[in-house]
Amino acid sequence: MQLLHDEVVPVRPGVTPDYQEANPIVRLLALIEGAVLAEGRECYTFDKLQYLFPIRTLQLYGPSAPNSSNMLDPCSQDDKQDFQKQNVRSFTTGDTELIRGLVSVGDWTGPFIRISYRAGPDSVLALRTQGGLGPAIRLWIKVGAVASTVLRRVPYDDESGRYAIELWGWTGTPADLRAALGPRGQVAFDLGALVADPVLVPGGDDFTREALDGKKVNDVAPDHALHPTLPLHIELAWADEAGQVWDSLDGANYQFEFNMILRGWEHFLKVGTSQFPHGGLGFLEYRNLLSNYWGYAGLQELGRTIPPWSFDAFGHKAPAPDRHESFMTVDYMDLHIIRANAAIGLHRHRDNQEVFMAIGDRAGLMVMGDWAKLPNRERCFEVRTLNPGHLTLLKGGNLHALINPTDQDMFVFMFGGYD
Repeated sequence: MQLLHDEVVPVRPGVTPDYQEANPIVRLLALIEGAVLAEGRECYTFDKLQYLFPIRTLQLYGPSAPNSSNMLDPCSQDDKQDFQKQNVRSFTTGDTELIRGLVSVGDWTGPFIRISYRAGPDSVLALRTQGGLGPAIRLWIKVGAVASTVLRRVPYDDESGRYAIELWGWTGTPADLRAALGPRGQVAFDLGALVADPVLVPGGDDFTREALDGKKVNDVAPDHALHPTLPLHIELAWADEAGQVWDSLDGANYQFEFNMILRGWEHFLKVGTSQFPHGGLGFLEYRNLLSNYWGYAGLQELGRTIPPWSFDAFGHKAPAPDRHESFMTVDYMDLHIIRANAAIGLHRHRDNQEVFMAIGDRAGLMVMGDWAKLPNRERCFEVRTLNPGHLTLLKGGNLHALINPTDQDMFVFMFGGYD
């Protein structure tokens, strides 16, 4: 893991950053609101939509006084109660964007993945072609363990100003899919911007409460494109329409991953019923969310590997590259109210894990991102709906934010460690 940012911007002593001006949360909301889908919005389950926005550049604010000018290296920023040093000042995004979720037409509901690419003259592919990209480009993609056997043609989408294709897990015939679509979807289908591919995007009705009773959810339909607990890895590369000029990280290909640790009533490791719980009366229905028991210790979801710049649970730093804790350290527990149309801003964590849990009856938009560069994926912002009774777990090296886009208060239980 490598901490990666383009700049830490010093803040003069006695000056508070102007968070009203060009707040990165506003920029991120604009990306979400600007997302375009192939079929009508009413066909998509809103709270199942998940977004990936690759991070190209990242600026952070420097620490507060007295460390404003002499401690710009985050590895030395050890004051856990200085929140300013954690805050993101600005960011820019890469050329690719991905969305996955559930879509319904007729009596069918299934997963989809939308992949799009910036169409302006400043994209990597446009700069390499030196002559404009034309009406379509090409995509090679691998979802999980399944790779596309052809270069997909990806047409230009006027509405978004991007090249875009939407792959659906539809298992019927293409003709039946077109017949089930509305006018908007039929136009996308005819252009090749909406394609049925249940091999690349598999997924059925595998995760009903009844189907999961007593089972380890990680073992159920592990290739499902919208699995509730397993990450989805997507490898891809772009080319011009002739397939001659490539944007492929010089042959390494882009590695993206939907991997937010989100658990709750609908996202759990196991569900079941216990009679006479702890010698009591009646029945208890349980859901294992995160655990080191019942064979789950190997997942290491509650643990962390501690890099040399980080404190361990006992407040020590050490150069050993393989320090590991199998448990989650908790240094605080808070209840918060995020007021209407407000947000906990984008900020990074160097050392500690932290949980955000939505309680009450209001959902929010959870943002999780990569400050650190991990070996298995590109740095991205991942955005999902955080419904009541659900939580997310942040790791050291991550960024996160929580947005309340509603006109009512949102209630949140938070615990873990600062920074």
